Amino acid sequence: MKVLIGSTPEDVAALAADSVLEGFERYVDNRPPVIGLATGSSPLGLYGQLAELVKAGKLDFSQATGFALDEYVGLPATHEQSYRQTLIREVCQVLGLPEENLHVPLGAADKLRTLETAAGHYDEAIAAAGGVDVQILGIGSNGHIGFNEPGTSLRSRTHLTRLTARTRNDNARFFGSPDQVPTHSVTQGLGTMLEARRLVLVATGRVKAEAIAAAIEGPLAASCPASVLQLHQDAVLVVDEAAATNLQHREYYDASAQALTF
Repeated sequence: MKVLIGSTPEDVAALAADSVLEGFERYVDNRPPVIGLATGSSPLGLYGQLAELVKAGKLDFSQATGFALDEYVGLPATHEQSYRQTLIREVCQVLGLPEENLHVPLGAADKLRTLETAAGHYDEAIAAAGGVDVQILGIGSNGHIGFNEPGTSLRSRTHLTRLTARTRNDNARFFGSPDQVPTHSVTQGLGTMLEARRLVLVATGRVKAEAIAAAIEGPLAASCPASVLQLHQDAVLVVDEAAATNLQHREYYDASAQALTF
């Protein structure tokens, strides 16, 4: 696990974008990339930086395939706050990723069985695409990644899950009130995420400090789903000073981030 700490949100976005670019250079060879996409406030600066790399000719998403982390249950795909529409606005229209190449878990159906079956097919679609090269992640204040809430199996696959009251309160800013936030979602499982070749997690703000410390330095435990990143062979966590507040081994992370020279 690599921990990078930026002085400002802008520094965090730039470091995260470099990590995504490095991941594509390492794992993509003469084929369009497959990218895993997170929503929320944390990745917005990163997507802006990736757009600059596209303009500079260092990245090309015109033939890329994208897989969303999750989707609310009960919102039609055309709803403004559905993650499909959010990613169309924040990724497809910014990076040039074709909308037809954007895959999002099915969240609107009239039968529970339909949602559960589609969740299983989502993992199959990721595998059929060759797997995710770089998965972008955020982290919830309670340590969730995707919508894998505390208590989720560390080997879980894409599944239907209930959102905690804390998560719904955190997401109420995108709706009129917490009561308007859907109670359930379909999310990639922790086991699904671990199959991506590189993970890039972005976190900013003091509100994320407890979760970041638990994810990086705490025990591997379902009580902090993000701690599963400790098992990944190429996970990069990019945080700002506020989110790094509770880290006990800051000196080591700073030293490890320095380039090796001979």
